[in-house]
Amino acid sequence: MKTLLIVHHSVTGGALQMARAAAAGARRESSVRVRFEAAAESGPQALLESDGYLFACPENLAAISGLMKDFFDRSYYAVLDRIEGRPYASLVCAGSDGANAARQIERIATGWRLRAIAPALIVCTHAQTPEQILKPKKIGPADLSRCEEIGATLAAGLALEIF
Repeated sequence: MKTLLIVHHSVTGGALQMARAAAAGARRESSVRVRFEAAAESGPQALLESDGYLFACPENLAAISGLMKDFFDRSYYAVLDRIEGRPYASLVCAGSDGANAARQIERIATGWRLRAIAPALIVCTHAQTPEQILKPKKIGPADLSRCEEIGATLAAGLALEIF
């Protein structure tokens, strides 16, 4: 059985909603095990034991969130040259743009020689004031559906050994 690892971090709930939607989509594929882990608890062993990855986090100050960066920092060299060729996708919950966070994940994935199965999915909440930024997020049904589709696509590709 193939395993899809979903690593997530969220402060205000937006990225968590996105990751949960992707996991729901992936779980439609009964021949793929979905491993759902918070970035703070995940690490190199989970990456080594999985066949594909989905990374979900908010963009903070034009970068991936600190705990997601910590996950990558703790894992990078431990799995370097051991996971190349595996598929991945990324989800970014952003206040205004999200592109820098998406590029940061892409650069890390490129270093690991992972294969992107789709462009990063960025959901923009348009939160611009301190109050809006810190407020719990509510991701809309259309965006959650897009996240679910990414999870389903990744899991189906693993099940069919396309990726």
